[in-house]
Amino acid sequence: MPVITFAHRGGRAHAPENTLEAFERGLELGASGLESDVWLSRDGQPVLVHDDVFWRGLRRVHVKSTNADELARLRVPSLTDLFDAVGAEYELSLDLKDVEAVGPTLDVVGARGHADRTWLCAYGVTRLGRLREEHPDVRLVNSRPRDRIEGSVERHAARLAELGIDAMNMRHTEWTAGLVTLFHRFEIRAFAWDVQHVRHLRTMLDYGIDAVYSDRVDRMVATVSEWSAT
Repeated sequence: MPVITFAHRGGRAHAPENTLEAFERGLELGASGLESDVWLSRDGQPVLVHDDVFWRGLRRVHVKSTNADELARLRVPSLTDLFDAVGAEYELSLDLKDVEAVGPTLDVVGARGHADRTWLCAYGVTRLGRLREEHPDVRLVNSRPRDRIEGSVERHAARLAELGIDAMNMRHTEWTAGLVTLFHRFEIRAFAWDVQHVRHLRTMLDYGIDAVYSDRVDRMVATVSEWSAT
C-alpha cells in the first residue's frame, strides 16, 4: 500500500481547519487522505471539529448543546456534509473524541463511505479491542504517546496484533527506524503525525512509515511523490 498522505484537519495551513473548504483544498492539493476529529451534536450527528467547545468571534459554542444544522452555519460540518461535498474516494482518519459518537459515525460511514478506507483512532487499547469485535471491517488505530505505553513497546505491539488493531500512531519525533520495524514485525502499520517539514517527512519515509499527517499538504504530497520516484 502506498504511503498515505493525510491532510491534517483538512490541511489547516491552506484553509480554516476542519471546514469543507479545508477538506476540499486538501484533496485538490493531492492528499490521499483526510483527517479530522469527531464529536456528537445535540441532535446526534457526528460533526467534525477538534474540541467540544470552541469560539466563533465572541461566541462560545458547545458542540453537544448545538444542533448539526446550526454548527454547519458556523462552518463545522457533519460527517454527512463531508461526504456530500467531496465523496468518499480517499482514506479517512477520524479521531474519536466522544465515545457516544462511535455508533453514529459508523452508521454514516456504512451508508456513505468505505469501512476499509476509514481509520478510527483512539487512545484506549481495550476500547479499540471492543470496536474490533463489533466492527470487523473498519480500520483501527491506536493513537498514544510513546511514554504512555505501559510495559515494553514490543509487548504493546503484540497486544495490538492480538486484538486485530491495524496501526500505531505517534508523533514523528517518537518514531525510530527500529520501532517501525518492530511494529511491522507484528503486521501493525506505523503512522506519524505532525510531520510539517521536508527533512522530517524524508526521515519518516526512510524509516518505512506507512502514513504521515501534515498541515502543509503541498509540501507533504511533493516530498512523498519525490521519495516514491527514487
